[in-house]
Amino acid sequence: EVQFVESGGGLVQPGGSLRLSCTASGFNFGDWRIGWFRQAPGNECERVSDFDTRDGGAYYADSVKGRFTISTNSAKNTVTLRMNNLKPGDTAVYYCNLEHRSPDIVNYWGQGTQVTVSS
Repeated sequence: EVQFVESGGGLVQPGGSLRLSCTASGFNFGDWRIGWFRQAPGNECERVSDFDTRDGGAYYADSVKGRFTISTNSAKNTVTLRMNNLKPGDTAVYYCNLEHRSPDIVNYWGQGTQVTVSS
């Protein structure tokens, strides 16, 4: 059973910084992509940033490029998202996501953490 431990989030003023961390456990074969999606009220879920073990590459949505940085540990089961220069438009619930491929593709989701950017 895949389990997540998420931390971070909270309330910050525009221009501030926050850090989100997610550790996934309960899997140990195949390859995977691990990272963050977000959903604001009335909006569709948006893929924000993630790390893929298949090619070792990182993905960033255009809306966060240059402001957010994702990093991972040696086991590639923990990702940390450093969010700088936060804007009110970044306000959303952020969900950790694991797309596990072995070879069937299965998506797992964390419980979500609130990020609010407001003065």
